[in-house]
Amino acid sequence: MLRPVTCEKVRRNIKKAAVIQPGQVHCGTESLEFPNLFLLTFYSQEPEEKKIALELLETEQAYVVRLHLLDQVFFSELIKEARTTKAFPEDIVKMIFSNISSIYQFHSQFFLPELKKRMEDWDSNPRLGDIIQKLAPFLKMYSEYVKNFDKAMRLITVWSEKSLPFQELISNIQKWEVSANLTLQHHMLEPIQRIPRYELLLKDYIQKLPLESPDKEDAQKALEMIFTAAKHSNAAIAEMERLQNLWEVYHRLGLDDDIVDPSNELIKEGPIQKISFRFNNTSERYLFLFNNLLLYCVPKVIQVGAEFQVRHRIDVNGMKVRIMYCLFIYLFKSICKTAVMTFMETFQSAINKKEKRSETFKAASQGQEAEQSQSQELGKWAPQWVRDKLVTMCMRCREPFNAITRRRHHCRACGYVVCARCSEYRAELQYDKNGLKRVCVECYVSLTGNLLPVEQHGKHKGILEKESAEISGQSLMCSFLQLMDKNGKGNMRGWFVIPRDDPLVLYIYGAPQDVKAYTSIPLLGYHIKEPYQNNPRHIFQLVQSKQTYTLVAETEELKQRWMKAIELSARGGEEEEDSCDDLE
Repeated sequence: MLRPVTCEKVRRNIKKAAVIQPGQVHCGTESLEFPNLFLLTFYSQEPEEKKIALELLETEQAYVVRLHLLDQVFFSELIKEARTTKAFPEDIVKMIFSNISSIYQFHSQFFLPELKKRMEDWDSNPRLGDIIQKLAPFLKMYSEYVKNFDKAMRLITVWSEKSLPFQELISNIQKWEVSANLTLQHHMLEPIQRIPRYELLLKDYIQKLPLESPDKEDAQKALEMIFTAAKHSNAAIAEMERLQNLWEVYHRLGLDDDIVDPSNELIKEGPIQKISFRFNNTSERYLFLFNNLLLYCVPKVIQVGAEFQVRHRIDVNGMKVRIMYCLFIYLFKSICKTAVMTFMETFQSAINKKEKRSETFKAASQGQEAEQSQSQELGKWAPQWVRDKLVTMCMRCREPFNAITRRRHHCRACGYVVCARCSEYRAELQYDKNGLKRVCVECYVSLTGNLLPVEQHGKHKGILEKESAEISGQSLMCSFLQLMDKNGKGNMRGWFVIPRDDPLVLYIYGAPQDVKAYTSIPLLGYHIKEPYQNNPRHIFQLVQSKQTYTLVAETEELKQRWMKAIELSARGGEEEEDSCDDLE
């Protein structure tokens, strides 16, 4: 038998939270005291942007109080009751409150203290953008809470009916002053509304900032980050609603048709009238249009467990929409002409989207087939040889060439420049009357089908083993530069590349067609310096605390482009305008 639930302990635990004086926020076991200056009274003489900053602080204080109520009172007491009496499962309580503890800790220990400190120093540092920029990424944690919200509401309703101790404990806490006579569900709605509130306040703050304000740029960036966090929450809500719609349709179909799939999306549903030319009458039907299929259903006369029975599943791919105006009145007997046109347009839109996706998939498949076809054509035609001077190392093993121990050879199948070890194989080439010719290791495997030992094939690529030609075509910046030594003399001339997919690293190759970089320089933390003004040699330097690289460009224009690209990469940004065209 379950013991009766008393709330004396609850009363003692939340008594402090129930009595919160102005200028005080209760967080855990401590109260955050605010000087009278920060009682958040809007003085008419204060600048408009400061009033909004004070409003943000005021609302944040109140919000932390509500989070404390949710986490430290409702959640803690329900968990304690579940562990003590076993009247309801502990896991149910955790599912209801999701990650509310993380949200509470973030706001009470980080966001609110940062705001409080900034308001204390407002006269000397009147800005908010930097604080919000620093902390805004953590707001993405709200997505999990938002996704769980509807489920949490259902669990509260179900377990309030199932478990009397559960219902009584919640009801008693709701009566306390700190709850302001509001329900648990009402308090749980506040985190859902918080990010949009930040967005509105920050927009007002930016509008009120003077044009010359140093916080203008930071505040705008902070607003963009808040907007991103809001999009995360909105996307979570949209995904939740989409799946919920699928489940509803699934139940309306009597669980007969498995349409609850991550790729499915309900676009439109509605009744139609089917025409029978044989009997000259009509009968009711119902359509469910998804992004990839159409369900043609018949309403059930006795709706026990299901409203409809699926008669046909029609793939949207290949479907055609044709309107027969003479049949308007019969096909859509209970629908106006505007609704008919809307229905038809929705059909056509779904068909067009499906066809577009199919074309994209077909193009990708054709690309794979083209590669396979190219592999099958290997040896049928004489290849175009890669020029020797464009390569300084073997295009297979990445080892550098030299005049004595590792000389250049050409694969007769693909035309690559390779070393003797990587081209010690022979294979029949159709274009050369099926004669056995020197081929590289890759072509040997493709032409003969013979597998090589692991130690000869499949060597793991190192960090420098990015092919120059491949990444140069997809780079932020690439060209020849000269790297100077400490004495200011030309040490080496190489092909320098900043890849678009790895913009924080500068790769240095011996030549544009090399398959392995000679070395690389991580750009993060470096800054650009011009040691000489108007120097005819176009010199610039990469400088860090204990390291300096001196580089020479061929022209002043090329130097400026490199300086701009490296500066952006060193800050973690990207350069989109520059490319490698015409630099070779």
